[in-house]
Amino acid sequence: MSDGKLAFQALQLANEQRNAYGLRYNDFARYRKHCGNRTHRLRSTLKMTHGKGKEFKKLPSLTTDSIKEGHLQFLLFEAERAWAHSQDLVGQSLLPANEGHAGTLRHSATGRFRRAVHWSTQLLSRCQSLYASSRLRASSLIQATVYTLVLNGRFLRYREDFEDALIQLSVARSLLDELAERAETSRDQALATLFADEIGPEIRYCAHELGREKAYDVDAIVRDLAGRHQGDIVEGYDKLVKTFREERAGAGGAHDKKRLEMLVWEGQPVPVRNPELVDVLLKVQEAEGKISVPRHGGDTGNGKGKKKGLVSKKGVAAYDGVLLALSDAEEVARKLMEAQQNTGTLSAAAGGTRDIQFVHAYTVYQLLSRRIQRDLVLVSTLLSSQTPRVQGAPKTKEKIDARLYPAVVKLLETVVQSLTQMRNLSIVDESPDLASAIDARVTYTRARRCLFLAQCYATTKKYGEAMALIQHTTLHVRETRSVLGSLAGLSTPADTSYPVGTALVDELDSALSAAAVETKNEWFAYNGGTLDGDTKTYKKPLFFDIGFNYVQLDMDRLLERAGKAPAKEEREVPPGKSRLEEVMRPETPESAAPAKGGLSSLLGGWWGRT
Repeated sequence: MSDGKLAFQALQLANEQRNAYGLRYNDFARYRKHCGNRTHRLRSTLKMTHGKGKEFKKLPSLTTDSIKEGHLQFLLFEAERAWAHSQDLVGQSLLPANEGHAGTLRHSATGRFRRAVHWSTQLLSRCQSLYASSRLRASSLIQATVYTLVLNGRFLRYREDFEDALIQLSVARSLLDELAERAETSRDQALATLFADEIGPEIRYCAHELGREKAYDVDAIVRDLAGRHQGDIVEGYDKLVKTFREERAGAGGAHDKKRLEMLVWEGQPVPVRNPELVDVLLKVQEAEGKISVPRHGGDTGNGKGKKKGLVSKKGVAAYDGVLLALSDAEEVARKLMEAQQNTGTLSAAAGGTRDIQFVHAYTVYQLLSRRIQRDLVLVSTLLSSQTPRVQGAPKTKEKIDARLYPAVVKLLETVVQSLTQMRNLSIVDESPDLASAIDARVTYTRARRCLFLAQCYATTKKYGEAMALIQHTTLHVRETRSVLGSLAGLSTPADTSYPVGTALVDELDSALSAAAVETKNEWFAYNGGTLDGDTKTYKKPLFFDIGFNYVQLDMDRLLERAGKAPAKEEREVPPGKSRLEEVMRPETPESAAPAKGGLSSLLGGWWGRT
């Protein structure tokens, strides 16, 4: 460190190694092997070998000035190796196949557990000597003390010495609460909270075995026992805690960037009790600070085209960074949840607090909400590039890109998919108001999608399909109004991520009416409103034929004024006689053959005579 003190964090190192090498899934054999390999490398690095072959070289005694951080890590990994071996032996003794020699396995496990306590005691002794010589910070000594107390308390609980185990674990819990309360960073706070959650059930179990009243109230038990025995268990407890508080007060706000802002869901804090999750959420917090565009995806901005395009590109890039960080956070939360489910362990958090399943659902909700905001920003960018037809503006000669409306429809489809996934989350099902708010946004987005899909058909002269979609859009608008009416005056988390109010629905309804009128006019001008899209097969509507009984209407003149009159083909008639001058020719009389009868006429046909 910059002040010359050793940067040894026992709890942090143990937690990182356990999660990385098997203990996330209770694979003690793998973790034991890793600790063995690590101790062998540390022996070689620190030159702590006893020579080669049969020649034995005694190691020189270590002084306080010659102790390095590697020596402390070596003692920690030796303790972890012996502890993992004992837990592996305990697991093997519970298998039915090892029922015959289960006692031998438990006896071996007890010996390895005792060896782990021995190594941890040596570690604490080294740390105390370093702290006395001002080579170790008070926080590092507290972590080494907590590690030793937790290991010793678990060994006493395994030996069914519940009273001493309860005292050891209670003092360790009080030190962990002190570390969490005055932590420099959110990661340190989550680390202390994680170890406190792990030993909480063990304190409750020991209190239950001792027959204490209110054994479920862990905090009350810790306050009672730690206050009476902390001076006896930890040497110089009050002075150590005072020095630790002074160190934290002197640090000030040097680590404000590593502080995670409180996450709130419906007025209640979201607990983040894992250091890995804190790391990824800090990246999310940093990425969210770069978002400079509004959250609502409507048409925004009145500046020039170049400036608006530049802001839109920066906004989309900022959202991509947030989505990447949230994806990492979701993956970490999912792995933690799966590990808890696979190992069959329940949440060690205090009663009434939210567990890792809730944190995972909350992370997924944030990921989907940011994805929706990014898609709405893209929709706004596309619509601002060209004047949309759905705004009811008068027709211009500017031709709209045929790829515009299909791209908008595709983006709105992804928004609908994200909203549907959000609706299926457990935290949404538990809140009826939020579920209704998301349903309203689903119908509103579907209405916008149908409207732009109708414009896609209108640009291809399929006015019948466009009108059918516009009529279907009115159903979604009506359903959206109904749901929003039931949520009047209520505030939900969906209001900040995807605001949809009565004003937006009214604007969509007016745009829908304008699009319907415009589509009808174009359809009538195209082929008179028939389903057949070919103008050559145009037929006058039936009501015109009925109207001809009363009014003389020049339909050809109307078509000519509309610019849809068919071109007249003028053919030159060759000069000739008129019809009056034509001479009526007499009809050609039929030939009258002489009638012959008798036998001669019958036989004449046989002999070839006609």
